[in-house]
Amino acid sequence: MRSFVLALLSAFLIFPQSIDRAKLAQIPSRLKEFVDAGKAAGMVTLVWHKGETAAFDAVGYTDLETRQPMTKENIFQLHSMTKPVVAMAALMLAEEGRLSLSDPVQKHLPEFRGQMVRVDDKLHKPGRPITILDLMTHTSGMMLNPPPGIGELHGALHKPLADVALILSQQPLEFEPGTKWQYSNTGIAALARIVEVIGGQPLEVFFAKRIFEPLGMKDTYIFPPKDKWHRMPTAYIYRDGKPLKYTSDPLGEGAMKFRDGAKYSLPEGGLYSTASDLAILYKSILTGKPRLLSPASIRVMSQVHTGELRTNGPGMGWGLGWFVARDQGAAQPLPAGTFGHGGRYGTYCFLDPKNQLFGIFMIHREGGSDERNAFVQMTYAALN
Repeated sequence: MRSFVLALLSAFLIFPQSIDRAKLAQIPSRLKEFVDAGKAAGMVTLVWHKGETAAFDAVGYTDLETRQPMTKENIFQLHSMTKPVVAMAALMLAEEGRLSLSDPVQKHLPEFRGQMVRVDDKLHKPGRPITILDLMTHTSGMMLNPPPGIGELHGALHKPLADVALILSQQPLEFEPGTKWQYSNTGIAALARIVEVIGGQPLEVFFAKRIFEPLGMKDTYIFPPKDKWHRMPTAYIYRDGKPLKYTSDPLGEGAMKFRDGAKYSLPEGGLYSTASDLAILYKSILTGKPRLLSPASIRVMSQVHTGELRTNGPGMGWGLGWFVARDQGAAQPLPAGTFGHGGRYGTYCFLDPKNQLFGIFMIHREGGSDERNAFVQMTYAALN
């Protein structure tokens, strides 16, 4: 009898749960409450479970003035959700034997030779050079954003990635590699430059030829074509309890919204995509179909590589380009082993291998996370 009960428990723990689609159908009504309350313009959400799209909804508007309805085909700026895609590109090159995660960055980018670390306002030679793994896990010590002199880079996009990498290589590290976790846009830019150098083509071309086109992602770009600009919702920022048009951000409603004339590919946050396209990518990661990376690479990518270092929140660690939930109790409601990423304008994804589940949340508004939290909580409440 005891062995029978243990077998039942094992089966329950091993096999993914079913999902209540009637409960998922309540998500758009809840999110519309935020729209009706004047807190958000519009959102697109998608839930995939055990090989099928279990829910896919659009609520609200692309623009509060014209009140044009939001649709499932709208294209959003992903911002930092771009970072895991850069990590995937590097892993593809690793699978080809063209780089190793333990490689010093200077092996592929010689300009990083001689990089120093700043300790107590003095420059010293670091105990070891930064590695590709350090870049992927935000443990390199590289600064968060571009330094003075090119501080306007994220708005102007006026320098090519090769020039940016050269400037970054001359900046001192802020701590010894591997000793702390510090989110680093500049580290991902360096990683992307390695992809360019080894891949022999600009990052946007590598993405298109090696990832988007093979997977059939037809609406994902770094530099979106002009005939698709109209599908991008207005960008807002949440201030004084309401969304205001984000005219102060060049990437929002400013000169670089569509990247017209941009030179910088913005690998730390430059992608545009739809929920449908992202679903193709995340399905590939969870199921291997279509295959982008080997199962071994997926396992490595979605494991915690930061040990006990404090990262982006309680119960969280960092994998290769993603956050990874270490402890469900502190990272509720995400189970341990779930990984994902968010973006500056509120976009978000989580991938849950244990339950063969992923969720995609799309919005074009900086500030506030109540809508996203409601989506995640309601998705997990639908698991039986």
